[in-house]
Amino acid sequence: MMSKKIAAAEIGDMPSFTTTMQLGLSSLKKSDAAAKHMIIISDGDPSPPPPEMIAEFQQEKISVSMVAIFPHGGSDISKMRAIAETTGGRYYNPSDPSKLPSIFIKEAKTLRRSMIQNKEVTVESISSPILKGIDAMPSLKGYVLASQKPRANAVLQVTVTEGGEEQVDPILSTWRFGLGSSAAFTSDLSPNWAANWMDWEKRRAFVAQLLTEVARVEQTNSLHVWTEVQGNEAVIIAEDHHPQDSFLNVTARISGPRERSESVVLQQSGPRRYQASVPLWGKGRYQVMVQGTGGGRQEQVPANWVVSYSPEYLRFRSNPLVLDRIRDVTQGVALDADSGENVIYGRREAKRSSRPIFDWFLVALAGLVPIDVALRRIQVDFGAIRQVFRRKGSRADTTPTMGTLLERKKEVAHQWQDRGESKPLTSRPGSMSPQTSIRSTNPTPPKPSAAPSSTSESAPPNSAPENSSTTEKLLNLKRKRDQQNPP
Repeated sequence: MMSKKIAAAEIGDMPSFTTTMQLGLSSLKKSDAAAKHMIIISDGDPSPPPPEMIAEFQQEKISVSMVAIFPHGGSDISKMRAIAETTGGRYYNPSDPSKLPSIFIKEAKTLRRSMIQNKEVTVESISSPILKGIDAMPSLKGYVLASQKPRANAVLQVTVTEGGEEQVDPILSTWRFGLGSSAAFTSDLSPNWAANWMDWEKRRAFVAQLLTEVARVEQTNSLHVWTEVQGNEAVIIAEDHHPQDSFLNVTARISGPRERSESVVLQQSGPRRYQASVPLWGKGRYQVMVQGTGGGRQEQVPANWVVSYSPEYLRFRSNPLVLDRIRDVTQGVALDADSGENVIYGRREAKRSSRPIFDWFLVALAGLVPIDVALRRIQVDFGAIRQVFRRKGSRADTTPTMGTLLERKKEVAHQWQDRGESKPLTSRPGSMSPQTSIRSTNPTPPKPSAAPSSTSESAPPNSAPENSSTTEKLLNLKRKRDQQNPP
């Protein structure tokens, strides 16, 4: 479900802070946390929430810190800063994005109360060996705000009223873990916060008893204990080495994994020797406290043992028998590491994910618009294009033909000038070959013609003038031949 939502997420600007802040406000109202804080990281583009929502944040005592990432202008900065100041949060405008993790961690630890409480408080005491002979404690002028662990023992504490509610803050607590013990004191013993303790007559007794409670005390025991693990059981053995022979009642309190505890009685298995077997219930560390009473003595001796993982995990080489059995059961294939075969072969289910294609449609539409305009507005004359390519291909052939025609024009003009009304062409158009119709039969050069006036006067009526076009001359020539040689 989360994979589909992440795949369908789209990048975009948040239109308003109202929706996000309303979701956070509704969730924080349901929480019973002592401090309620919201962190918003934005570039300042969203519009600010309505004043009614900001007033509701103040009423619920929910602070909002704003982190501006590359804001676009002064209005964005002032908008985010106003929200942070009104709700009691902080405003950040880091120039380096790498500072975001440190800002987020700092804001995540933000409390409604300051970590350093610089005010005078009355200390309340709880019954404890540390306060033996001490009835009342002087006041302190400050302490560090802290919370007590569930299994810790409170010795000193203060009660403060915050927002109409009473809260208890620990000042001194002790903690026992395994065979050790520790204490946490959230104030100090210097004139700074403990100025009223400097002249207190029981100050030294308090410090001495506190150190005695948490310090290790050397004890001389005649009872020796050792343990060993045998299969699924642990064996506890205790021997009494006291100079006076006496019978002891020996018991053992065992604490192990899963916060489980058991008590067993050690039975005498020999002279001054006591033994008991305990079934194991998990892997981990077991702590044992053996107590022997009798003969006017009472002694306690600690011991422990550790159950590690199965010895099969200590093998540093593969087990081919187990691998072959796994292959047969799962119907797999054994691959040779040196052959370079692909371990992942076939039988893999295809993974599918959905992505919106609307953006690709917009790109395709943007590319089709100019093509559509070009098809409807631009007209292409394909005939003109074909003529251009034809002219390029026939230009070399037409140039010599035009030159030949021009030369033939000159020859015919000279012949007509020489002949005047002389013998016309005897050959018919159908019997004359193209070569004889173009070239002259008289190889001799033409003689100079007579005076222009006589030539023009003696010229036949159907002859064309000299300055007429070539087409008219040819037509007149054809018309004259048709008259002389009727069909």
